Amino acid sequence: MRKLQSQGVHHITIVGAGRQTSIDFWEGVLGMPFVFEQPNLDNAAESHLYFDPGDGRLITVFTNEEREADPTRTSTDQGCVHHIAFSLSQATFHQAVERLDERGIRHSGVKDRGFMDSIYFEDPLGLLIELASYRFEPPFGYTHADVLLEAHKLRVGRNDYNIDQEHLADAVEALVARSRASLSDDRSPKDPY
Repeated sequence: MRKLQSQGVHHITIVGAGRQTSIDFWEGVLGMPFVFEQPNLDNAAESHLYFDPGDGRLITVFTNEEREADPTRTSTDQGCVHHIAFSLSQATFHQAVERLDERGIRHSGVKDRGFMDSIYFEDPLGLLIELASYRFEPPFGYTHADVLLEAHKLRVGRNDYNIDQEHLADAVEALVARSRASLSDDRSPKDPY
């Protein structure tokens, strides 16, 4: 038996209401360029809108002008999507509360997640959206997932409850030490003063 190896999220498709509601939210609030539109090839009554969330992958929305926007929170039953998280730079994240407030969008305020900060709010159809911003940059050649895996190992080894800034800093240091050669025999911390 062999795996079907994933190489990233190809796209996420959401059932939307009308076309303009979708464009106004995904492009007008979240800044995702509207890049492509065609009929839903499985349902001629619907259109299929494509948005670029910033990494060249896609968020797509099935729209139907007969569906009304319903802000009731989407189901969180087993098997349902709880929320979708989008990455923001620290510069944008620090302005997110103000930008949501100026539109009158109710939100959670900033939530401290140890390794990142988050803000939650619902889209016009009740889908929970998370705006997330990592508190670290991975070393060259590594991903955020690489740093989090290393930080997790450190956290578990130290019997700490959750990943926090210290685990991140130590994880980055460990990854750099393993991946970058040095002429020094002793790379331990020093005090040159």
